Amino acid sequence: MRITSALVDPALLDLPWNVPLEEWPASHLVALPQGISRHIVRFVKLNETVYALKETRERIAEREYDLLRALERIDFPAVEAIAVVHDRLDDAGEPLESVLITRHLQFSLPYRALFSHTLRPETMNRLLDALAALIVRMHLIGFSWGDCSLSNTLFRRDAGAFAAYLVDAETGNLYPKLSEGQRSEDIEILRLNIFGECLDLEAAELLHEAIDPEAVVDDIVARYERLWHEVTYEQQVSRDARHDIEGRIRRLNELGFDVAEVDMSTVDGGYRVRPKVVDAGYHTRRLLRLTGLDAEENQARQLLNDLDAYRAESDLIDEQQAAHRWLTEVFEPVVRAVPANLRRKLEPQEIFSQIIQHKWLLSERAGRDVGMAPAVQSYLTDVLAHKPDEQAVLGVEVSAL
Repeated sequence: MRITSALVDPALLDLPWNVPLEEWPASHLVALPQGISRHIVRFVKLNETVYALKETRERIAEREYDLLRALERIDFPAVEAIAVVHDRLDDAGEPLESVLITRHLQFSLPYRALFSHTLRPETMNRLLDALAALIVRMHLIGFSWGDCSLSNTLFRRDAGAFAAYLVDAETGNLYPKLSEGQRSEDIEILRLNIFGECLDLEAAELLHEAIDPEAVVDDIVARYERLWHEVTYEQQVSRDARHDIEGRIRRLNELGFDVAEVDMSTVDGGYRVRPKVVDAGYHTRRLLRLTGLDAEENQARQLLNDLDAYRAESDLIDEQQAAHRWLTEVFEPVVRAVPANLRRKLEPQEIFSQIIQHKWLLSERAGRDVGMAPAVQSYLTDVLAHKPDEQAVLGVEVSAL
């Protein structure tokens, strides 16, 4: 047996590599909900870390490992590649397939596990928004997926929305830039896969009657095309409306995209403008720079809004000082108030985001600001205590989802 590893965990050596994954004893496994896969996939927990193991051919495993590592280096939202196990033999000396090992993404779930009985239209809309944003991001960096689908994506809650992560890259390719044909091919594959997934849910009576699979397919393509147009189109600006350039950049920032530079050229009566969008994560990076907190984009936007409000109320001019005080006087006390037995429900940033929203709802009902402390207690008792454990969802049978 041979292991190529980005992060050496000696406990990996103790796993029964001489046995096909399908036959691994339950004592080595944890039960996690998983999407539809053409390969055998199992989850193991070693030293408090959960890993996903996928059995596949050696060449495919090596290629996907290298591609996931390349995506990690450019900070693209995908699962983290840990190792590839080669040269496996069973007890009779017969060769076994290679195994790709990735780190399980905490607080993430496959789309089929995001609902208990029926996938409702509003949940579907949020999933499609997250998937469209993920595909726009990957096309901006020159990544062609080759198998776009909900099944090959993991979702994390993001302040009332979802953030999407690529989980299966074996059909992908990374280029300096994608052609229009490569983009179109990905979208056609997405159209077919989404339609099939909706029919699968419909057959299992898990799709809300208001959801039409054909309409869903048209909708996801339209969402993608709108977002792609917004981040890439060339804009004509008249000479007396140069503020429109700043407005375009602000709109892109609101969508979560960073602008590295702006290409401008003069034309009759004005300018031709094309912002160079580098990637999503504008609010995430600003929050990380100010506070050290790593959050999803919508979570970061909400936390920054709370930070900005705190700064205004405190009359603090220095942004860095305000961020430090907000972190120690607002965010950290709220997180510490969550009892230990409830901390596996959601990640801290999502809990804080939901508490902000809960506080707003309570204040609306009361007709006044109810204050943070009562809002925290109400949220913990009336909301968080009744949520499922999403840190790893250990012990949940896949069939039950």
